[in-house]
This record gives sequence, C-alpha cells and structure tokens, in this order.
Amino acid sequence: MSDRPLILCIDDEQNILDLLSFNLEAAGYSVITAATAAEGIIAANQSPAIILLDLMLPDMEGTEVCRRLKNNTLTAGIPIIMLTAKDSEVDKILGLELGADDYITKPFSVRELVARVKALLRRCRPDDSASGMIRVGPLSIDSENYEAFRNGEKLQLTLKEFELLRLLASSAGKVLTRDFLLDRIWGYEFYGETRTVDVHIRHLRQKLQDDASLIETVRGVGYKMIQPSL
Repeated sequence: MSDRPLILCIDDEQNILDLLSFNLEAAGYSVITAATAAEGIIAANQSPAIILLDLMLPDMEGTEVCRRLKNNTLTAGIPIIMLTAKDSEVDKILGLELGADDYITKPFSVRELVARVKALLRRCRPDDSASGMIRVGPLSIDSENYEAFRNGEKLQLTLKEFELLRLLASSAGKVLTRDFLLDRIWGYEFYGETRTVDVHIRHLRQKLQDDASLIETVRGVGYKMIQPSL
C-alpha cells in the first residue's frame, strides 16, 4: 500500500480533476476523484488526508456535502479545502461556518493550491514541541492524540478548532492576536481575513458550552484563554 498521502478531489469539471490529479501526483500525493457529491461522499470513506471540494456540484451544493462530512464521525476530522468560482465574503464565511478549513477561488494558481495542501498536511501531523497533556480548568488537551476533553467528555472538534484550542490553552493568560493565530494555525497569509479566526472561535465556544467564557475576547486585538483560579 502506498505511503503517499491520499487526496480526494470532488469537482464536476473533468479538466479541473485532470489538472489537480496531474499536479498533486507530481507533488508526491495519491489522488482519487469524484464528479458528483454522491460519489464524493462515498469516496470520503477511504479516509483521505485532505478533501478538495467544489462548491457548485450538479447533484448537491458543496456546502451541503461539507455539512454532511463534518457531521459524520468517520469523516468529521478530514480537512476540507473549498474550491469555487464564488469570491464574496458571504460565501467564504458560509464555507467556514460549515467546517471548511480553507477556501480558494477559481481560477487558482496550482502552485498556491499545492502549497496550501502541504501546509495543511504539516499541521495534521503531531507537533513534537507541543506534545503531552495541557490542562486548563475543566479542559484536558492531548496533543499527541489530537483529542480534547471537557470534564472528561471528549469534544468533537475539527482540526482547526483543536489547533486553536491547543494554542490558546498552551498560552493561557496571554493575549494572542488574530494575525498571530492566522499565521500559526493556517500557516500562510490568509488575505487578511481575520474573520476566519472569529468563525472558528465561535464554533469552539459553542462546543465548550458552559465553559465558553474560558476564551476571552480582547476587543480590537484577539483572544486569550483564562486559567481559572483554584
């Protein structure tokens, strides 16, 4: 079995699938493709390292595909990069609200797309410098196994949500700017869209429920994790 990371490309344009397959395979990845949402959802069960998902598909909106994948425990942790001809802020925020990890518009630079895939895969691998267990109040964050718990109950987090929580927890008490969080978590210049951080923070707070106040907003700057007093 190949040890090359597997990339799933879901797009109804054959020329786009051919372009992605050729360039991703040349960059050292294995690629599987799907031309419809239904095919893509089935192919996602092969546990690809990343999914490249077109927003406009013939049988289902890409946003709905994203929602279904993120609501399925078998595929919820797979990072998704949205590919779309739409470029409005509303479309981008909608994709992020549904759990997409990145967003790139057509026509896109193949070199940039491959760079984003590489950056996202690097962040999927455990970080030796952040190994071990981090504890903040009722939260326990297992960096080695990419798991987080609240009062002993496992949190269902996307990759980006986990990385944000881990970074905030490891810097508890310190204010982290939105730009810093973008750079550390996304690993490239995200066109200044700090709203990306806000969307993921909102998701985190929803999942922390009664402990959402552990993440404090520092108005006009960023966020910090509060370490509760004993």
